[in-house]
Amino acid sequence: MKFLIVFVALFALALAAPADEVKILKSVSDVGPEHFSYESETSDGSKAQAVGDLENRGTDNEALVIKGFYSFVADDGQTYTVNYIADENGFQPQGAHLPVAPVA
Repeated sequence: MKFLIVFVALFALALAAPADEVKILKSVSDVGPEHFSYESETSDGSKAQAVGDLENRGTDNEALVIKGFYSFVADDGQTYTVNYIADENGFQPQGAHLPVAPVA
């Protein structure tokens, strides 16, 4: 009986133990007044990269345009990647796992 209690206690302790801490493997950035870029990677398989530029500076059409991607490993073990553009038209993601709006 004592063995069962100890076994159950150790099993519960193992389940309650925190998962491995995610570590930053790469973090590079370059930030200026009209341009930025960054790249990052973590030990859990997540990656991100983006470049942003201020276009049409000083005009009524001035807009920050960002192009980039991010990827992550989901609970199902698959790596999902989202490529995107963010500009005056909003956030525009694309990915094999994302639905595509019908063309009108």
